[in-house]
Amino acid sequence: MKKLRPIYYDTETTGVKSAKDRIIEIAAYDPFENPSFVELINPECPIPKEASIIHHITDEMVKDAPTFKIIAEKFTQFCPDNTVLIAHNNDAFDQLFLEAEFKRAEVPLPFFQYIDTLKWARKYRNDLPRHSLQFLRETYGFSANQAHRALDDVTILHQVFSVMIDDLPIQTVLQLLSKPQVVSRMPFGKHQGKPLEEVPRNYVTWLASSGAFDKTENKALKQSFEKLGILTPLLTNT
Repeated sequence: MKKLRPIYYDTETTGVKSAKDRIIEIAAYDPFENPSFVELINPECPIPKEASIIHHITDEMVKDAPTFKIIAEKFTQFCPDNTVLIAHNNDAFDQLFLEAEFKRAEVPLPFFQYIDTLKWARKYRNDLPRHSLQFLRETYGFSANQAHRALDDVTILHQVFSVMIDDLPIQTVLQLLSKPQVVSRMPFGKHQGKPLEEVPRNYVTWLASSGAFDKTENKALKQSFEKLGILTPLLTNT
């Protein structure tokens, strides 16, 4: 059996909804071989100004770039067949965009395994008030980078996550992430950091009615509220 190969990656997009928005930049880094991969992508649609404000990628920059169909083939060539793709907020963002773009381009997506470093940070550094990549960068003392450009974010992610997992093998990281998570403190919102028992019930009800517990990244939070008797299936289905 081949040893798992971690590949750190990041995407910049035209928006936050994978069903309609497009990837306009993708970057990846292989810490074993030390090569990097970065490509601008023509989304074949205008880039909203509010998106350009964040990542500074403009229509002019991507007008002559290849489409995702071409980049998809290059990306799969960069990633060996034993790849584990690692990204921050992978479960709720990058992986969804990657799957949507491969499907749209009608290019087979290889069987990759995935690690979400945001999920790891929330699970094993729940002592921290926030878990954004930039906050983790500051916490671990790494120099500032050009945030929200794919290759810069990938570089920082590799540095931060390497410290977070120390010398744990990637297979062990995957196993630990697959174990059920018990959330003891509110991970976000105006009650962030509070023990779940102290979060007002009307706030939990509001989260349920807003669909917050339907998100993959909040599954463990939902289950923890249910175990405490604060949240019932009836609340989450209304």
